[in-house]
Amino acid sequence: MSSQIILPPAMLGMLGGGQLGRFFVIAAHEMGYRVTVLDPDKNSPAGKIADVH
Repeated sequence: MSSQIILPPAMLGMLGGGQLGRFFVIAAHEMGYRVTVLDPDKNSPAGKIADVH
């Protein structure tokens, strides 16, 4: 098993765009990551602030 570190500005993906996902996006942005949110609701809390939704 290899140990590869994912460094910013890598794109992270997450399933679901609820309030906890929004907190995740905020923290990821603060660390320099970009975030894709996969959620069918175009007005999901995390989707509103993600880089890609």
